[in-house]
Amino acid sequence: MTNRYGVVLAAGQGTRMKSKLYKVLHPVMGRPMVQHVVDQLNALKLNDIITVVGFGSELVKEQLGEDSSFVLQEEQLGTGHAVLQAKDLLANKEGTTLVVCGDTPLLTHDTLHALVAHHEKLEAKATILTALAPDPTGYGRVIRNQANHVERIVEHKDANDEEKAVKEINTGTYCFDNQALFDALENVSNDNAQGEYYLPDVIQILQEQGEKVAAFQTEDFDETLGVNDRVALAEAEKLMKKRINEQHMRNGVTIIDPDHTYIGPDVKIEQDVVLYPGTILSGKTIIKTNAEIGPNSEIVDCIVGEETQIKQSVAKQSEIGNQVSIGPFAHIRPDASIGNEVKIGNFVEVKKAVIDDKSKVSHLSYIGDAEVGKDVNVGCGTITVNYDGKNKHLTKIEDGAFIGCNSNLIAPVTIGKGAYVAAGSTINKNVPEEALSIARVRQENKEGYVKRLKK
Repeated sequence: MTNRYGVVLAAGQGTRMKSKLYKVLHPVMGRPMVQHVVDQLNALKLNDIITVVGFGSELVKEQLGEDSSFVLQEEQLGTGHAVLQAKDLLANKEGTTLVVCGDTPLLTHDTLHALVAHHEKLEAKATILTALAPDPTGYGRVIRNQANHVERIVEHKDANDEEKAVKEINTGTYCFDNQALFDALENVSNDNAQGEYYLPDVIQILQEQGEKVAAFQTEDFDETLGVNDRVALAEAEKLMKKRINEQHMRNGVTIIDPDHTYIGPDVKIEQDVVLYPGTILSGKTIIKTNAEIGPNSEIVDCIVGEETQIKQSVAKQSEIGNQVSIGPFAHIRPDASIGNEVKIGNFVEVKKAVIDDKSKVSHLSYIGDAEVGKDVNVGCGTITVNYDGKNKHLTKIEDGAFIGCNSNLIAPVTIGKGAYVAAGSTINKNVPEEALSIARVRQENKEGYVKRLKK
């Protein structure tokens, strides 16, 4: 089998983004653009992937980690110069090299695999990934001869009227015979208006040497979108969202309004899940079968169990069991573990707490740094008072306990199994099993007080 390599061009500053964030690190559906590109290359099982970095190099290396090797382009002198930085790692190797820009997040491994296969089948020295553009303005045109072979690439500014009418464009993604690529790069000149070394000049050099240059036309022009500014970034986000949503719908997920549903690329959703408008699923979230999410809910890095409903709520970095009801307007903060058949009602906040099966926290409560047992009823307005100004402390509420409305449980404290806490109590001592704890000042009525006050 032929050795295969990938070179990712990710050294440019991206001034048109007008951003402090390095261009290829701008996210599309929650994942940096360059990570999308490298992930698709990794799916091809290449021998090596080399990312050419420049501006923001340390941040790109941190993002990609072991997914890629790296070379530094200290001066940005054009795409040809960028690829040449990989010479020490690749020049002496035989095989096929893919060159892909780090700002093309919509490219798929299927298209890249087809490009490589076409290149190797034709035994070409170079193959250009092309596409038919509805409006080719600004793109380099691919000019073919009568035999339909690539004759040359003409930049828009250099094209005559006949050439400008051509809609087949150069996408900026290439496949090369590796040694032919680096031999030709040595002959690329910077004799142009920008004083830069351009990778497309390799195509002309190979043609002048009588080598075969081919083209592979992708059926999806949108896939080739390069992101150079915030307008293109928004377009990439829209197209990626559409692609991801359609994939989930074909796999058996009901998305009521795909235009207003956002699903990250790492999210997993089982069959017969229903997503309502305004749903945002991101991170490593898993939604299990028959769950219903939304409307207007955000789930980040959570596992959501079967037949669970989450309405108008936010949940992050937590595990939620089966047949759970959450919301509306609940907030499940990180490190919460919610059992089966639990109810978390409106305006309830849960943080770093375990709530076991069939317990209820129905409304207007804060449960933080707590362990709540099975079949517990937590009344409206209950607060686990977990913070003393320096340290967090644990509240334990054991199985079957009943917490009356507007209770303050001052941690560390334990409410025993089956115990009752009277409404309006402030509890700062442990409550024994099946005891009733009342911790409030006895009511006293001052008759006639208001009348005397008004005088």
